[in-house]
Amino acid sequence: MKTGGVYVAAAIAEIAGCFGFWAWLRLGKSAWLLPASMLSLAAFAWLLTLVESSAAGRAYAAYGGVYIAASLVWLWQVEGVKPDRWDLIGSALCLVGAAIILFAPRAPAGV
Repeated sequence: MKTGGVYVAAAIAEIAGCFGFWAWLRLGKSAWLLPASMLSLAAFAWLLTLVESSAAGRAYAAYGGVYIAASLVWLWQVEGVKPDRWDLIGSALCLVGAAIILFAPRAPAGV
C-alpha cells in the first residue's frame, strides 16, 4: 500500500512540475512558475527513492503505468478535457503492466 501512495505522490509532483514548464513555454505564463516547478520535480525524484523495490529500473518501469493514469486525471481535472474510452482502456492496460512488473514473484537476486 505504501508503494501505491508513493507512486501517486510522485506522479502529482512530476506532472505539476512539468506542467509549470508547459504553462511557461506553451501558455505564456510567468517564468516565476519555474522555481516551484523545479522543486516539484526534485520532490518527484526523491519520492521514487522511497518505492519498495530492489532495483531502480523496475521501480521506474512500474511507475510509468501510474504516471499515465495520473496524467489522464490531470487532463480531466486541470485541463478540463475528459478522457475518452481509448484513454481509459490504454491506462488500464498500463496499470496492469505496472502491477505485473512490480508485484510478480521473483527469485532472489543472484539465483
